[in-house]
Amino acid sequence: MSASQNQVEAHGGPNTGNHDGHDSHGAAHGSMRGYVTGFLLSVILTAIPFWLVMNDVLGNSTLTAIVIMLFAAVQIVVHMIYFLHMNGRSEGGWTMLALIFTIIIVAIALAGSLWVMYHLNTNMMPDPHRM
Repeated sequence: MSASQNQVEAHGGPNTGNHDGHDSHGAAHGSMRGYVTGFLLSVILTAIPFWLVMNDVLGNSTLTAIVIMLFAAVQIVVHMIYFLHMNGRSEGGWTMLALIFTIIIVAIALAGSLWVMYHLNTNMMPDPHRM
């Protein structure tokens, strides 16, 4: 065997059993069925809120906004599972840990921003009774 063949096999070449020279590291690969399922769920999770808004089904704009946000959160989970292939097994659980960390940081940033904006609005706006 030549030196170049040894180097190809050592780096994940065609004789190592890896797909196209890539290591899987436990990552899930998508199938056509999984992609179609994810696509259909995404279309449904988009169409329902669109229908709720266009037909004013719930009658209350605050309730409609909350329902739309819940549908958006479910759609994010669908995208992560079916298109990004995130689960507790991929890459030894590190992708899930990174996701959890990101969600915590985003929640802290959003909650802090809303808290600051609320208190700025409360404390900085002129009092209509004093005018």
